[in-house]
Amino acid sequence: MTGEGSSGAQRPSTGGEPPVPAEAAPPAGTASSPSAGARSALPVERLVTAGQGFSQPQYTDNFYETVGGHATFVKLVDAFYDGVANDDVLRPMYPEQDLGPAKERLLLFLEQYWGGPKTYGEQRGHPRLRMRHMPFRVGPQARDHWLQHMRAAVDSLGLAPLHEATLWDYLDRAAHSMVNAAD
Repeated sequence: MTGEGSSGAQRPSTGGEPPVPAEAAPPAGTASSPSAGARSALPVERLVTAGQGFSQPQYTDNFYETVGGHATFVKLVDAFYDGVANDDVLRPMYPEQDLGPAKERLLLFLEQYWGGPKTYGEQRGHPRLRMRHMPFRVGPQARDHWLQHMRAAVDSLGLAPLHEATLWDYLDRAAHSMVNAAD
């Protein structure tokens, strides 16, 4: 390539096209218009072929992986059940002395729901949350206790605001949908 300003100067190409001679190329940063009556030249940066220069935003990626995968959901479930263990309203709803099996079920459900392993469905079938909670009297007071412990658990994760809001929105709606009795 010859020095700048010489008659043999060429502009570098983009996208694998051959170099364009400087005298035939539009000014840097613009595209030539096809006719005198056409719109004025647009910055080249705005002329992007569909699909080029676009990457999918992080919030549409797999939520499970984005927030930390298995470790994050274990932390969430452990923190939640730490609160449930000493809750006089919620603890009686768990027939097992050991909360371990309940923790495992919630962990597997949440992991599958948010894009992780499909173990819950393989072991237990469709979640059928309302049906599975029907044997228990879930009134507004139980819902509020559940939400209190789950809020503390979500807060313990330190998620990015968008991820925290996404997770909390689901959990809040799920808790309200489980109410099957008046207090």
